Amino acid sequence: MPTRSKIARLLAAPAAALPLLLAAPVAVAAPFEPPPPSAVVGGERLGLPGVQVNPLADAPPLPGDLTGQSWIVADAASGEVLAASNPHLRLAPASTLKILFADTVLPKFDRETVHRVAPEEIQGIGAGSSLVGIKEDLDYRVEDLWRGVFLSSGNDAVHVLAHMNGGVQRTVTEMQARAEALQARDTRVVSPDGYDAEGQVSSAYDLTLFARAGLRNPDFRMYCATRDTLFPGAVDRNTGQRGSFGVANTNRLLGRYPGLIGVKNGFTTNAGSTFVGAAERGGRTLLVTVMHPTTYQKVYDETAALLDWGFAAAGRVTPVGKLVEEGEAAPAPTGQAGGTAGAPAPPPHPSPTDAATGPAAGRADGPAGPDGGIGPAGWIAVALALTAGGAGALLLLGRRRGRAG
Repeated sequence: MPTRSKIARLLAAPAAALPLLLAAPVAVAAPFEPPPPSAVVGGERLGLPGVQVNPLADAPPLPGDLTGQSWIVADAASGEVLAASNPHLRLAPASTLKILFADTVLPKFDRETVHRVAPEEIQGIGAGSSLVGIKEDLDYRVEDLWRGVFLSSGNDAVHVLAHMNGGVQRTVTEMQARAEALQARDTRVVSPDGYDAEGQVSSAYDLTLFARAGLRNPDFRMYCATRDTLFPGAVDRNTGQRGSFGVANTNRLLGRYPGLIGVKNGFTTNAGSTFVGAAERGGRTLLVTVMHPTTYQKVYDETAALLDWGFAAAGRVTPVGKLVEEGEAAPAPTGQAGGTAGAPAPPPHPSPTDAATGPAAGRADGPAGPDGGIGPAGWIAVALALTAGGAGALLLLGRRRGRAG
């Protein structure tokens, strides 16, 4: 390995020496082996890449052809994780982040409270957002606004409630604090509605924590289980009477999957499809989260398949982890900063999707290894950039963490 003095001499070498430098033999490093997993919220096993399941002799096999980049099956009561695949992988959450919004803001306002919408409360909403159809200078009950959030995934309803809560930025700060209280350390909140935003990420594990916490609120449970409703419309200029229009829940499994309680679906261009579902059968409630399958419909198909598997496998698998309770002591992953408003920490395990998703998904990209070093390619090659006159060269070097220069 080159020493610092050798590196300095190479950088100072004349252009004529560059062919010799290129011809010199280079030691090729062995393929990178990921380090043992650090402490991960919910258990070390949940920090390993790929599918994690501990079947007993009579356990049913997991569904085939699961395309979600990340998913988890957990028991809502015990918190036992029955199976998972990359559950701490940080991905764009889309509108499933509204689960955290509701868990944070819903307890603050009585459902019968009436609020008149000011024009500025429905401005600044992202282009192409899903909307329920709120109009300025009209009165809405809080329960109407929440139905707009859960059924229509209305970003306009989210923004009105956020302004009632003191503003969008204050709401974002409170959502981040709530995520930290729940030990959802993969989550970074940028927008309260889940609209695509640089650096906004969550994980299947964190979204499942949010759903579990939210379902303990009877109002949350009621809203996410509502299949359709009438929403207040505009005032008729001729009669002076206010009309209404029907809205239906965009959750495609609600009313179709037996025992489904809710919770929330999501889709954006950046996030693809995401879904968090809760279903009850035989006195058992299961939570399933699926993120970024290959198609929009697959998020529902794979959720249903994993729910079926979970109900059949309960008691026939050894849990691979658990959903932590709020306030429960859990070690922080080594080198991980947790959910702060700053740059999110790297994922707790290497992921083949990191290079594709890049910095917008909150992960380092490029040649660096997952431990922050330069990775195996860094010591293999010398990147040379010759000027027009062929006089200079740039040697890109780095050193692995914990290794002397």
